[in-house]
Amino acid sequence: MRAIKKIKRIIEKNPQEKASQIFSKLITCLAEESDFSLKELYELNSNEFELAIEVLEEWRLDRFYMGKAKVFDVAQQALEMGSSDNLKSSSA
Repeated sequence: MRAIKKIKRIIEKNPQEKASQIFSKLITCLAEESDFSLKELYELNSNEFELAIEVLEEWRLDRFYMGKAKVFDVAQQALEMGSSDNLKSSSA
């Protein structure tokens, strides 16, 4: 199971718990691309800390793939535009 799903379950199970609050801040900051104090991670126990690190790794990897998907989408649009331009110029 992905770390982000594990954290989601932890937050849903005990939203008032300190770890849930820290995980919630971490996810919110990642999503909003805002600052997060790493000092808060040290308040987690070792398993929770490792889980937070896994989330950071997954988030970074997912952003990489999202970036690749955006480039692919733009490339596809450019090819489609080029194809329609070629059709117009060959019919003229």
